[in-house]
Amino acid sequence: MSNIAKSAAEPTSKREAGKADRRKRIVEAARELIKETGDLGLSMRALAEKAQVSIATPYNLFGSKREIVLALTEDVKSFQKQFDAHNARGGIDKTFSALSIILKYIRDEPDLYRAIWTAILDAKASEQLRAELIPPQANQFWNGLLQEAVDDGDLEPSIDLHALQNTMGSVFAGTMLKWVMGNCGVEEIEPAIGFGYTAAFSAAATGKSAEKLRQKMLEFQKELNSIGRAG
Repeated sequence: MSNIAKSAAEPTSKREAGKADRRKRIVEAARELIKETGDLGLSMRALAEKAQVSIATPYNLFGSKREIVLALTEDVKSFQKQFDAHNARGGIDKTFSALSIILKYIRDEPDLYRAIWTAILDAKASEQLRAELIPPQANQFWNGLLQEAVDDGDLEPSIDLHALQNTMGSVFAGTMLKWVMGNCGVEEIEPAIGFGYTAAFSAAATGKSAEKLRQKMLEFQKELNSIGRAG
């Protein structure tokens, strides 16, 4: 690279690095504010002050409050890498592996995800917001795992996978609502959803997978009972 080209590239590189640093500070400031307030409705002034940037900077870098909130869930982009590392075999095992990874995000940052799920479950929330926080490709992912379970011979091919997936969604949302309302602890979420999933799968199971699902249900039941006794 010539000296002229190099000198022209360096300021650009510094500007990009500075922009990336400001974006990171804004996202972290938003994360802390939401944890403190329990509300996704950020004050841009408070956000700018916490991130130590001008009030115009969040708008310039993100465009809107909503884009900042969505940036908070970008860590979920590592989901696929973690999912592949689990090396689960078969659609049913992959479903429970995926569930564990997703719920670890919640266990690691319960205050942040309580605010997010409060917004998702709010009757006044727009479908657009829900779609942004739970993207359509999520449905395709879960449907793919259920279809794999059918192909594996673990679920009956006569079962309507769309209906089964809706049941799974109801179990998940119902458990999250219970948690948001303070009726269960964060440690109870996974075994509660897992028990519900195994109950749904057991009703759709073939002879090949029935006993395995029964044992898995008993494991979740034992964990739930243990948490109940501890509480």
